[in-house]
Amino acid sequence: MMMLPESCVANILSFTTPADTFSSASVSSVFRVAGDSDFVWEKFLPSDHSGIISSSTRKSFSSKKELYRCLCESILIDNGRKIFKIEKLTGKITYVLSARDLSITWSDQRHYWSWSHRSDSRFSEGARLIMTDWLEIIGKIQTGVLSPSTSYGAYLIMKVTERAYGLDLVPAETWIKVGNGEKKTNMSYLSYLDDKKQQMAKKDEITRSHRREPEMREDGWMEIELGEFETGRECDEEVVMCLTEVKGYQLKGGIVIDGIELRPKPRKVTCQVKEECQILGLS
Repeated sequence: MMMLPESCVANILSFTTPADTFSSASVSSVFRVAGDSDFVWEKFLPSDHSGIISSSTRKSFSSKKELYRCLCESILIDNGRKIFKIEKLTGKITYVLSARDLSITWSDQRHYWSWSHRSDSRFSEGARLIMTDWLEIIGKIQTGVLSPSTSYGAYLIMKVTERAYGLDLVPAETWIKVGNGEKKTNMSYLSYLDDKKQQMAKKDEITRSHRREPEMREDGWMEIELGEFETGRECDEEVVMCLTEVKGYQLKGGIVIDGIELRPKPRKVTCQVKEECQILGLS
């Protein structure tokens, strides 16, 4: 293998994965040089990467590998209304739809919602709920822009302000619908219980164990999983994601919406794979 010409090694690497190509650089100088070639990284980039770059603020890159690394760090596209990102080791695609890219009921009414710049977001502005008894947030995306044959999760990115109210009394309904398929629904509260209500919930183990709440993210925001879905190999279908709380007529306010993230779900490791890893000393 060490005697193979650089072009041959590059061709071999193009049939592997980004993770394999990154790690192969330590094998020899031939692998390192071949692994830096545009020919290899062109294979790992999304098929529509030219269109993605054309809609971003940065247009030029010294190499396809540099472009790949930049996409791993994420870029703003579509006039700053979306974030595009790929996973470094797999090349799988992640999208974040900004609040402006979502359909939020009455978000154009100043006494219901307020739009303003936020220093803790990459987007130019976020939507803060002032007051409503009818909360409905809808996002849409085509499966064709995502990675094929991949399990995805959709997550509403949000924060709860200090003066929030009415968020922990009635659960919101979350659902996802792909194409003409069935709607997959679930329930989630929009905030954690305060200390007093947590003490009351401890007395009701059934309620507490089934209560879905937002989870903290590494970037300081919180997220609510709206659902999950599978992308096909070739079909292009519309994915509709929604969070609603319209049944309780409960006045609520004090949440900030940053957007909806669609990212690949972690692959589930079977017991057999775990056992094989232990045998090989990889666990």
